[in-house]
Amino acid sequence: MPNFDAGVPCPKTGQPLLPAIAQDATTGRVLMLAWMNREAWDETISGNRAVYFSRSRGKLWRKGDTSGHAQVVREIRVDCDADTILLSVEQTGAACHENYESCFFRRVDPDGTTHITEERIA
Repeated sequence: MPNFDAGVPCPKTGQPLLPAIAQDATTGRVLMLAWMNREAWDETISGNRAVYFSRSRGKLWRKGDTSGHAQVVREIRVDCDADTILLSVEQTGAACHENYESCFFRRVDPDGTTHITEERIA
């Protein structure tokens, strides 16, 4: 069980949030980082579908409800301090709201130059 008492306070609601990393269950690629509160955790556990907490909207974000790009949860781990969540997921469509497979589609060179390293998903 994650330790939500160690969470970062949400600017809008003050409730504690923990970082949740979504990783592709097949390839191991990191897809995205989002946040979970207790309610998002409980819904994810009970439904096997990734549910996050949107800091900007101040409410639950059920991944895929509007985009269709849902995440089926295959495994959940917590780190040694129980303050970070790792979801192993089967991703439908793009994980990124900019329609990339991963939110980490930019590579940064040592000189600070950034490059887009993948194509958008249609």
